Amino acid sequence: MPRHSQRSRTRRRNRGRFGPLFKLLCVLTVVVALTVGATVFFRVEVVTVTGNQRYTQEEIVAASGIEVGDNLYSLNKVRINQNIRTTLPYIGDLTINRSLPSTIVITVTEWEAVAQIAVPDPERVAALQQELAQQAGEGEEAPVLAAAQEPWLISMKGKLLEPAAPDSAAITVTGLTPLAPQAGSMLEVPEEEQTRLEALTALLEALGGAGIQSQVSSVQLESTYLSLRYAERFDVKMELNADFAYNVRLMQSIRKEMEAKDGEDAAGAMDLTRSPAVYSPAQNQQISP
Repeated sequence: MPRHSQRSRTRRRNRGRFGPLFKLLCVLTVVVALTVGATVFFRVEVVTVTGNQRYTQEEIVAASGIEVGDNLYSLNKVRINQNIRTTLPYIGDLTINRSLPSTIVITVTEWEAVAQIAVPDPERVAALQQELAQQAGEGEEAPVLAAAQEPWLISMKGKLLEPAAPDSAAITVTGLTPLAPQAGSMLEVPEEEQTRLEALTALLEALGGAGIQSQVSSVQLESTYLSLRYAERFDVKMELNADFAYNVRLMQSIRKEMEAKDGEDAAGAMDLTRSPAVYSPAQNQQISP
């Protein structure tokens, strides 16, 4: 009996010692099995695209780089996202989802060309180039300012879409110097114009939020303010750091008030940089800086 009891105790100690290791091996076996299963069985057979209008499904799938037979779980969504956005500039937001056992679903939202950035003033470009030359160290060659040579269409958030056609109806924007524009990239300007660019995108978002971007034909950006042409009858001045959502509502309110007072042909100038805002009828349309 003592010998049998000792052997039992030894077996229990061994089970206790190797129990955790056995459990770990079981877990590892399950993980390996699942990984192998995903690799072998979950492969791309179908790629579907929804939300597209400008681009065909074939163009979007080709830009994604996804191919039939790719592993469903090893696809790099970040890289696919970047591939599509860079190759197809009008693609805005997009999502990539797996639909088991073998389908990838790409849902896209396409940007609209909201504004066109005019070719910069040659004198402005020359002045910026001169500044670069002055900043260059002695004996160093100043970098050449690669300013745009043609107008470019941009989205509401400032993404470059393509060169603007002569008959484009997008809002004409002056006062910026686009640098090395390339379709699919974000609009870049000299550092001293960054505030203007931020004001422009904020204004475009506010106009889009109000649904009146088509009623604005031009925007002129200056160092401390911007002016826009609204409904082809009103010149509106706003500060660069304005609350544009509020200013757009105020602009619409003044227009309605003036049209109720003077008729549908009412025209004039609105200075929203003042508090309260100042309205001048058409005979005094020009707003002094």
